[in-house]
Amino acid sequence: MTITIEAVYEQGVLRLSQPIPLAEGTRVEVTVISTEAKPQNKTPRDI
Repeated sequence: MTITIEAVYEQGVLRLSQPIPLAEGTRVEVTVISTEAKPQNKTPRDI
């Protein structure tokens, strides 16, 4: 089964935008693709 759903990463946890149809305790494999702009390479001086 493949399910695509949006989530937000907060305080070390992925928070799903809606419930998914899986039984409690189901093991899954997660692939993360960020929809945010990619971070720019900064030098230590820029930070």
